[in-house]
Amino acid sequence: MKYLRLFLSIGLSAIFCPTNAQLKKDTSLLQPIEINSVRASENAPVSKTNLNKSEIEKRNVGYDLPFILNQTPSVQVTSDAGNGIGYTGIRIRGTDATRINVTLNGIPYNDAESQGTYFVDLPDIASSSNSIQIQRGVGTSTNGAGAFGGSININTNDNDTIRYITLSNSIGTFRSAKRTLIANSGLLKNHFIFSGRVSNISSNGYVDRATTRLHSFFGSAAYVDSKQSLRLNLISGKEKTYAAWFGINQTTLDTNRRYNPAGTEKAGEPYDNETDNYTQTHYQLFYNRKINNQIKFNVAFFLTKGKGYYEQYKASQTLSSYGLHDYIDSNNDTINSTDLIRQLWLDNEFYGSIFSLQYNRKNTGIIFGGGYNKYDGLHFGEIISASVSQAIPASYKWYIVDANKRDLSFYTKWTQKINDNWQSYVDLQFRNVVYKINGFENNPLLVVNNNYNFFNPKAGITYIEGNEKLYLSYAQSNKEPNRDEFETNKNEAPKPETLHDFELGYEKKSTHSNFSINAFYMLYKNQLVLTGKINDVYAYTRTNIKNSFRLGIELQGATTINNWLSLHANLTLSTNKLKDYYEYIDNYDDPLGLQQINYYQSSNISFSPAVIGGASIIIKPTNEVELTFTSKYVGKQYLDNTSNEKRIMPNYFVEDARLNYNINFKKKRCMNMFIQANNLFSKKYVSNGYTFSYIYGGVFSTENYYYPMATFNLMGGVSITL
Repeated sequence: MKYLRLFLSIGLSAIFCPTNAQLKKDTSLLQPIEINSVRASENAPVSKTNLNKSEIEKRNVGYDLPFILNQTPSVQVTSDAGNGIGYTGIRIRGTDATRINVTLNGIPYNDAESQGTYFVDLPDIASSSNSIQIQRGVGTSTNGAGAFGGSININTNDNDTIRYITLSNSIGTFRSAKRTLIANSGLLKNHFIFSGRVSNISSNGYVDRATTRLHSFFGSAAYVDSKQSLRLNLISGKEKTYAAWFGINQTTLDTNRRYNPAGTEKAGEPYDNETDNYTQTHYQLFYNRKINNQIKFNVAFFLTKGKGYYEQYKASQTLSSYGLHDYIDSNNDTINSTDLIRQLWLDNEFYGSIFSLQYNRKNTGIIFGGGYNKYDGLHFGEIISASVSQAIPASYKWYIVDANKRDLSFYTKWTQKINDNWQSYVDLQFRNVVYKINGFENNPLLVVNNNYNFFNPKAGITYIEGNEKLYLSYAQSNKEPNRDEFETNKNEAPKPETLHDFELGYEKKSTHSNFSINAFYMLYKNQLVLTGKINDVYAYTRTNIKNSFRLGIELQGATTINNWLSLHANLTLSTNKLKDYYEYIDNYDDPLGLQQINYYQSSNISFSPAVIGGASIIIKPTNEVELTFTSKYVGKQYLDNTSNEKRIMPNYFVEDARLNYNINFKKKRCMNMFIQANNLFSKKYVSNGYTFSYIYGGVFSTENYYYPMATFNLMGGVSITL
């Protein structure tokens, strides 16, 4: 009955939808050049997936960007809140977000220090995206962090010359809601285009108290003609999410899988503001110039400002751990601990420039490009209140540390058509990274000052015969350690990682179907992985493993059976191994506090399933109605690198369904109503986790922690475009 009421409320909502006319480009105008410089072309020897605006819109029902990409090959996603809203994560070929390069209009988006990508800071960016390209493996040279599993390029800069207003409203289970207003001026006075979007997304989450409140703004102003364009983008997001990233153990998962341990250090009811708060604003300025029919040039300048904090309630905190002396109260009693509320702050700026010069003539294409960026970050912790307030100075900051990072890169891409069938590709990149960290929260005296020079060559060849294509490529990528990996003993400072990526692919396209198969071998040198080893500040850190690899095959295909039925499917089969792995186990029985060391030969890499598959059945009984059934299978994953069957995340198979009903009115107006049902059969599964083991009292124990995903849930809405 509650779902019936939900559906009825959806039907009364008013929102707006895009039309096919809006997807058309005005070929008389200069199209964005910055996108071509970092994307793989149609015949490039790269495993890739392209999503156009229409495909993005169909999947954009209110969830974060990783879940929009979930049906692409070799992708697995996770959500802290359990329902795809708030903090979400993505892996490509088993590699996490710190190894996936993300660019926004060619501008680096990865966090400079963690190298991760937090799409929660760009709420509803999908509603402003014209296209997205996902490259698997190293791919082509791009700007920013090295790609070790894949790269994601988001484009918002296409010239949309149609005037329209779109209002969207979606609601769903767990009090989830998405409200979006989009406006586009169309082409004014043959040169000017203005567009904007405001969005509000909220959810209480599947996990208890995993609330999410997201606000975002997108604005773009452009001057465009056939020879040049000037565009200014302003993109801003503000998020407030209740912590849900601690996970729960197996017993709790079996008895109360929606339990959230965050905030429970407070006696009685959990602390109500155990939240992450962050605002991020992007300023982007692009200038594109067509010099002649063969040469194009672009340059862009950018500034990204971020500021926010994570608030925590901490019980029984010793004053000395915050650099404070014991407190003598009025009764002459010594007080050495207190309950307190603290905020962990980050205030940063990321700025720089990218450029490219593109030459195309007959059978030759050359791109010379690169970029420079600088990161300045300030980390500090502030105590805002305490049960023994007299012991804490006002606005007390117990640590203040900063970090600076500079990234300079140049690349040259040369595509040469040898004859009607053969095409070669050479891509050379040089990257210099200077990274300085002036202390850490738990190790304020440790200073890091490193200079890295990376050479990343790539080469491949493509054979084209009619609608068939065969390619072979090699690519190398190098990657510096992230901030967490530096917080270790200087004597064990982490080394940079290197990846050698070999790809062999075949594609065939026809009017009604397409098929591709791609084999990959990814050989890692000094890959950083968790071993359980404790550093000098008693924290677990990643350690370089000399040799490891990923070997697999990706298959994908689509076919149109008739005018109302089409099928899509993808499958990834892989083996992912560490050749020599040492596990460190905490041994509380050891009088010297030494860890037990176990050796493993040819163990499986954690969070790297041997099988990932997806499938879609699309039924269109009429031009107005589209029914889509999707399935996702992710095989068993190990929580660590020991291949221990007691430390696993079970496989899962989840099925969803989406119904779209589109009505076209006069003057290109339209209305779209949709309802999406997720996890149709209420599969109780987990998408992420962690594990640790220890020895105590002569007993070896292992504890696994998991992040549960929502059972059956709905999201629906209506959209109207005028």
